[in-house]
Amino acid sequence: MYLKEGCSLLLKVHKKCIPLILHVHPRFNFDQLNGQNCQNGKILIELKESDVLKRLKYEENISTALEYFKWVANSRSFKHTPLTYKIMMEKLGQQQEMDSVQYLLQQMKLEDISCSEDIFICVIDSYRRGKAAEQALKTFYRIQDFGCKPTVRIYNHLLDALLSENRFHMINPIYSNMKKDGIVPNLYTYNILLKALCKNNRVDGAQKLLVEMSKKGCSPDEVSYTTIVSSLCKFGKVKEARELAMRFTPTVPIYNALINGLCKVYNTKEAVDLLDEMAYKGVDPNVITYTTILNAFADQGNIRLSFAMLSKMFVRGCSPNIHSFACLIKGNSLMGQWYEALDVWDGMIKEGILPNVVAYNALLHGLCWAGNMNMALSVCSAMERSGCHPNSTTYSTLIDGFAKSGDVIKASEIWNRMINLGCHPNVVVYTCMVDVLCRNFMFEQAYSLLDNMVIENCPPNTITFNTFIKGLCCSGRIEWAVMLYNQMERFGCSGNTTTCNELLDGLFKCNNLTVALQLVKEMEEKNIEFNLVTYNTIASGLCHMGMLEEAVKLVAKMLVRGIRPDVLTFNILMNVYCKGGKVESAKQLLNAMSQVGLRPGFISYTCLIGGLCSWIGLEAAISCLQRMINDGIPPKVSTWNVLVRHLFSKIGCGSALEYLESILAAD
Repeated sequence: MYLKEGCSLLLKVHKKCIPLILHVHPRFNFDQLNGQNCQNGKILIELKESDVLKRLKYEENISTALEYFKWVANSRSFKHTPLTYKIMMEKLGQQQEMDSVQYLLQQMKLEDISCSEDIFICVIDSYRRGKAAEQALKTFYRIQDFGCKPTVRIYNHLLDALLSENRFHMINPIYSNMKKDGIVPNLYTYNILLKALCKNNRVDGAQKLLVEMSKKGCSPDEVSYTTIVSSLCKFGKVKEARELAMRFTPTVPIYNALINGLCKVYNTKEAVDLLDEMAYKGVDPNVITYTTILNAFADQGNIRLSFAMLSKMFVRGCSPNIHSFACLIKGNSLMGQWYEALDVWDGMIKEGILPNVVAYNALLHGLCWAGNMNMALSVCSAMERSGCHPNSTTYSTLIDGFAKSGDVIKASEIWNRMINLGCHPNVVVYTCMVDVLCRNFMFEQAYSLLDNMVIENCPPNTITFNTFIKGLCCSGRIEWAVMLYNQMERFGCSGNTTTCNELLDGLFKCNNLTVALQLVKEMEEKNIEFNLVTYNTIASGLCHMGMLEEAVKLVAKMLVRGIRPDVLTFNILMNVYCKGGKVESAKQLLNAMSQVGLRPGFISYTCLIGGLCSWIGLEAAISCLQRMINDGIPPKVSTWNVLVRHLFSKIGCGSALEYLESILAAD
């Protein structure tokens, strides 16, 4: 829409626009403006730019500000400048009135007012805040229509807008276009690109870019290194991150990233060592540093060390925040130490920190994890009475708690309560609801929920599908599970190792060897990682199908790939050897378990006892039973069943009972 020069556009506002008659709006008192007089509602003296800027800047009501902006344009007492347009666009952008912002851009073009760099950045940032990066890009392509040329700052803000929505595929073309325009990237540009690469799981590319920066004379700063160090730690490459951090003087954010990486893999000893290193180098840890370690101890169930870390905070003059106390509350709750959790709660209030949704959610998490759902509901009610509104995490925690207890009615009540209170479920809440429906064999309702997620613009993720597929496999609905797996791409996500593990387990249990082996081949083609669970699942399935040699070869392949076996792996191999009559090999595996730091369980011994009964004799089996008892592993019903069946088959019912009585009497 275009108007004559000097006339304002009829912009879209929520309130009725003032008529285009040059009278003073009753809400404006122009007599108070410097050097101005009004007569019969007509302006007699020209307005100054400073007066207009001041009025627009301090007017909180967007409609009133816009009315004033239009009034000034229509009054012909002042011709708007790039600065007055900029401040009006900023106010409109903050309210996401983007149509009005575009109209103002057109008005500037009509009045032949050049669009400055700052104005264009203002427009791009407004689109970024409104999660409309594509619109920002379209506006950017018209930049020269508004008398503005691309600059490094404009490119940087555009790249940042694209990054905020993870539009990685758009970033590289824009960067290439920037170089074609002869615009030299600066440190801010490189930091955006580093962040984009790391968010896109391209840490290797980020490290190469770091080298490129230095070669082009742009020295990386703290933000550059922190971005890569944090990303390396995220992928468990803490050692590599540590080596990178040592290339420069580490700061608090770098140390925090390293400590967070160590704590995620529960390497709290090294995390504490880094804390001491910070003190030695004169780098003061902040509340994030201490809370990260404190939380790791709490997650490990070591509440004593969590409190020790809290004490260290106080001694070093660092005040804990709500997250510090929330970690302690959660830790105590998970251990079932309710009185201790409430003591921490009281201590938090004494420190002047009022409980917020984070603290309440921490307490609820512990209660739900322990299955104390009645107390969890009481805490939720107290939370609401205190004026602290539950959020999606609150509801997902409660629904997950009821899901684990199989209470679909209570979970549904919480779901309905959440919807009625206007809290929109996120993907975590939806996934918890899918879980509780699957646990109650309500698969049709769970499938309907997937469609609803798409309608509500909250698409299911891989975890949602894994939850659904696990429920279907556990109930023997393997065909439906495979169909759901094939539909994942339609919902915008793909299967991972966990998805395939659940499907493989279900397929082998249903004796569907053909589809199982097809899935294994597909995993290899798609480069889906085989983990210990994958190998154990396939090996166990092959044993179940009688393919003993193939199972042994698979475990050998696993060892070659550097995956350390666990007790289940040994049990699978022992079962293979016992079934094939290679009992001595099974005995050697039992001895080898202890040598690699694993403790055989009753399944290991029961398997070997069965093999000895079948291939060696009863005396060897009884000797193994005695060793099992000496190792502090009490036989279970399945162990005795193996011996009883063998005795019945060899010496008859009466003699078998007498023999067993003699064994029990000897024990």
